[in-house]
Amino acid sequence: MSEQNLARLQWRTSSHSGGQGTQCVQVAALEAKKAVAARDSKNPDGGMLTFSRGEWAAFLGRVKAGTFDRT
Repeated sequence: MSEQNLARLQWRTSSHSGGQGTQCVQVAALEAKKAVAARDSKNPDGGMLTFSRGEWAAFLGRVKAGTFDRT
């Protein structure tokens, strides 16, 4: 994806990110690839991970199920 296209992405901060701004995950839809991108808001130029919509849906399902909750 070109830098110009990256600049056009509309990043959203996760509602599950920490309130102090120390644990912010941002996501953006990649329409052309029918995918989702995720990045660290503290280091937006540090790269991003991309997931297919199916992979992202599976990940969110596991998050909602508490799979990754700390005890």
